[in-house]
Amino acid sequence: MTKASQVDQDLIRAIAELLNEQDLAEIEIEREEFRVRVTRSFASKEVMQMAAPMQAMPAPGAPAAAPAAAPAPVAEDLATNPGALTSPMVGTAYMAPEPGAKAFVEVGTKVSEGQTVLIIEAMKTMNQIPAHKSGTITRILVEDAQPVEYGEPLVVIE
Repeated sequence: MTKASQVDQDLIRAIAELLNEQDLAEIEIEREEFRVRVTRSFASKEVMQMAAPMQAMPAPGAPAAAPAAAPAPVAEDLATNPGALTSPMVGTAYMAPEPGAKAFVEVGTKVSEGQTVLIIEAMKTMNQIPAHKSGTITRILVEDAQPVEYGEPLVVIE
């Protein structure tokens, strides 16, 4: 084994440990001519469904809000919905090509397969996310500048 390949393997091991420690689904690093992408799959859907969504805590001194009604089983519907466009990567979703510009799509927008629906910034790279099929945007499930995870539903195209 060469010294360079040992360094590469050590770096990959360190990245994999970081992935597990920070509970990330994916991480990609690029240095000079070396690029590595490490992804992690979860054991089963049961594990994913058991994770409770985080709730925002009220600011100190702010009146406590009444408990929210139980959310509709949206995640289950979207998991089986063929119209759900999911995130191909971890990053930050942007609904417009630049701040202050018109959004790529809105609810009711008709899109063609391959048309840019939004952008996900990952590792300081803007990645255009295309529609996976032609149809009409019926739901937008993310907000502008919202962090997204791999596999997270972004929009629904019917």
